Amino acid sequence: MPGLLLRAALPVLIAGAASNLLADDRDMRPLPEPRAFLEEVRKNIRSDDALLEQYTFTEKRVEKRLDGSGTVKKIKSETFEVYPSAEPGKMYRRLVARDDVPVAASELAAQDRKQQARTELAEKRRAAEDDAARARRAAQEAQERREEQEVVDEVFRMDDIRVDGRENLNGRSTVVLSFAPKPGYKPVSSAAKVIQKLAGRAWIDEQDRQLVRIEARLLENLGVGPARLARLQKGAQTYFVRRKVNDEIWLPAEARFTGSAKVLLLFGARVDAIFEYGNYRKFSVSTDATVDTTP
Repeated sequence: MPGLLLRAALPVLIAGAASNLLADDRDMRPLPEPRAFLEEVRKNIRSDDALLEQYTFTEKRVEKRLDGSGTVKKIKSETFEVYPSAEPGKMYRRLVARDDVPVAASELAAQDRKQQARTELAEKRRAAEDDAARARRAAQEAQERREEQEVVDEVFRMDDIRVDGRENLNGRSTVVLSFAPKPGYKPVSSAAKVIQKLAGRAWIDEQDRQLVRIEARLLENLGVGPARLARLQKGAQTYFVRRKVNDEIWLPAEARFTGSAKVLLLFGARVDAIFEYGNYRKFSVSTDATVDTTP
């Protein structure tokens, strides 16, 4: 959930800042020319999902359940090795540890057999496609890209963006943006309806024109899940961090969500969920399936 919201929010942060790019009091170097800077950033925008399909990596999920005073009542974690899949958009998440205890070899083998069956089925479906089916699939993919662009175009219009200046993050210069929804705007797309409930800040790497960090808070309750039976409560906070890998590409490093949720107004819980990503390796058919699971 956090990664999805933050990736959706990124275009909003970039687009609205052109008229507000100012110098930071702590760094008097002139900031980049606004329109050229933002145009370069826009050219670099790609879904992290698309980038991740080119890599194997580890993902660790840690969920802490808290009581009303913030005391941790329960902790659970899962660690995955993640691989590209024969099915576009569907990564293979191989569970390798629960609560830092390695999964049994028999369970690993069972997971691999299921994934192999899914892979073979996907390959058979592709092989059986005729020209008409391939054309339909290409048209569907093109439609999805258009719809994504339509969402981007809408969110460009919906937020008030201001630039707070320039900050140094991990030895790299970043341009800092703050954002909040414009009063009275009526969003059309479902993604925009979610983004309209967020406000926060984002850090853009000045040299690479890439998102480094984004922090956001929920301004009002948000329904999620099937039939929106669960509701994230106002005040929930989330952040998303990306790092440069092998000095060549920016990829997710960490995401976090902290807040309360209720189901049917009967069950309530405060959750601190952390997602850690690491051990990135460029994927190839010869990539060793054994991956260090340390995030």
